[in-house]
Amino acid sequence: MSSAASPSAGLNPAQLEAVYHLTGPCLVIAGAGSGKTRVITTKIAQLLVSGYRPGQIAAITFTNKAAQEMRERAKALVGNKAAKDLAISTFHSLGVRLLREEGRRLGLKEQFSILDSDDVLNVLKDAGSTTDINQARRWQWTISLWKNQGLGPAQAAQVAADDDERAAAAVMVRYQERLAAYQAVDFDDLITLPLKLLTTDAEAREKWQNKLRYVLVDEYQDTNAVQYELLKALVGERGMFTAVGDDDQSIYGWRGATIENLKRLPTDYPALKVIPLEQNYRSTGAILRAANNVIAGNPKLFEKKLWSEYGDGEPIALLEADGEEHEAERAVARIQQLRADGKGPAFKDFAILYRANHQARVFEQALRRAQIPYKVSGGQSFFDKAEIKDLCAWLRLLVNQDDDPAFLRAVTTPKRGIGHTTLGALGTFSAQWKCSMFEALFSESLATAVTKRGLDSLHEFGRYVNELQYKARHTEGHTAAHAMLTEWLKDIAYEAHLIDSEENEKVAQARWGNVLDFVDWVAKRCGGQHSEEGGVSFTEPKQSVLDVAQTISVILSLAERGEEQDQVTLTTLHASKGLEWPHVVLAGVNEGLLPFRREEAELTPEALQEERRLMYVGITRARTTLAVSTLRRRKKGRDTVVGIPSRFLAEMKLGEGGSREDPREKLKRMRDELAAKAAARAELPNQG
Repeated sequence: MSSAASPSAGLNPAQLEAVYHLTGPCLVIAGAGSGKTRVITTKIAQLLVSGYRPGQIAAITFTNKAAQEMRERAKALVGNKAAKDLAISTFHSLGVRLLREEGRRLGLKEQFSILDSDDVLNVLKDAGSTTDINQARRWQWTISLWKNQGLGPAQAAQVAADDDERAAAAVMVRYQERLAAYQAVDFDDLITLPLKLLTTDAEAREKWQNKLRYVLVDEYQDTNAVQYELLKALVGERGMFTAVGDDDQSIYGWRGATIENLKRLPTDYPALKVIPLEQNYRSTGAILRAANNVIAGNPKLFEKKLWSEYGDGEPIALLEADGEEHEAERAVARIQQLRADGKGPAFKDFAILYRANHQARVFEQALRRAQIPYKVSGGQSFFDKAEIKDLCAWLRLLVNQDDDPAFLRAVTTPKRGIGHTTLGALGTFSAQWKCSMFEALFSESLATAVTKRGLDSLHEFGRYVNELQYKARHTEGHTAAHAMLTEWLKDIAYEAHLIDSEENEKVAQARWGNVLDFVDWVAKRCGGQHSEEGGVSFTEPKQSVLDVAQTISVILSLAERGEEQDQVTLTTLHASKGLEWPHVVLAGVNEGLLPFRREEAELTPEALQEERRLMYVGITRARTTLAVSTLRRRKKGRDTVVGIPSRFLAEMKLGEGGSREDPREKLKRMRDELAAKAAARAELPNQG
């Protein structure tokens, strides 16, 4: 590391205290916009200066994007060589690393499969003998919550509170049996299995505690019970860790995150050093004052109050709208107004935040009408749709026949009479002979492990995949590729599969439309077709279907990393955490929406506190201006009801600097100004 400039230069006193506390457990209460990522990366640099080797330091966060940002910032501080060996990853990536290295201790082969959400649904439908996708989703949700609480099938059966949960517990038993047979794990297992390993295997525990000598955890308030236990197992009695989090931004209780983990730290680690970061480097005084006022309504685990040196800035605007369409028009008018006042912020400097995904539609319509570019963040991308993932699994299998998750998805989608018993036996056989499931298909001794009927079905599938791979390798050009792919979908009866698996015919047809779009997309990339982009004509070079299949994952990852475009962001409050924009509109701030409340459910004190934290997160996304929008009337199902302003508006105390202008008064004022200008022009002498 260069000694020209200290990595800690420019840090405030609280940040410096957090960076230099290296002698024991440390909890950094990092308020919104308080520079927590800089504290973590600077602390990594300080640990290296203090004698730790890069490979002994683990920094854990929650999203791949956050891990990537942390890795880039660490690289800038400590250099490429040191940064390469740092264990900067998500909890789940660390779990994969542990299981790849130690899985055999738990009976997993090295190349175990990781099932995505759709794979899990298919296994659950099979385990529960149902075709009802919604029922399978409810099981998935319940089983995931149980796993995140550290419960196995036996404990789940004991805590099941009603008939639905008892059914889920029974399905969980069969689900776990299938995972074991398939040599597969789900997303939750990436935490629970490493925890099981470290708590039951002393040799593995000692090895990993010696390997990772210092652990930093970002977004600590988002950890669930199992992640906290995994952290404790990794740091052992030494307790050499720094947890960075904010009790005021704990908004993921619905997916198992628990604020209890913050409460437990001082009890489990009596020597814990607690350091609050209160200086905010993001927002104006008016925005922070409103945020502090709102969150003051929640009981405090650790005292802190955000402040900044940016001055008061513009007052928060309260926009009152007659209904959803009017609210969207007002948001668009605000964007146009702020862009027209000479400062000229870009479209990407604006975000419209809302509580629920369904609120996006009217904003999309209003932005399209105004010809303003936008993106809906957190919505489902084309390649996340189940039907597209089905087809990508087939193509992945053509490229790499050792890809067991792709094999499992292709062999069961559409169903071809190969049941879980046969697949379980195949999984056990392939694990025993240390080969992929596809390779095991053609083993002469497989006949001893599966029935003749099962063997015939597997051989038929294997032959078909080999034929398809041959065709894909030797089919080039747009027209030929389109014909080959269409024939493939007909061979496997994929359209019929979609119709059979969807109760709603319109939904099935929409999904089939997506499939046809995908076929066009792949065929176009096979080339030979004359195209025009950006006014430039060109002919795509010819590639085989297999060549294109091989590049699909690369194309997708590049698309995700693509250059940031100049677009207004529409996103939910949950998806906005960790992000910031100069100009924010917070929409639908009404009772029933924010705080959200289902008609039949009472709003418990805990639920209200989490909704209040969500409001706090929304407010603190704004850097320069914030507008809070409320509805006088709002849609509720097919009805229109009176809109009650959210209690959070009163808690913001906008009278302390908020601005409110009735839209009708504003319209009258603008008309008067235009009339005055027209009259003034009419009085000028004729210059012609």
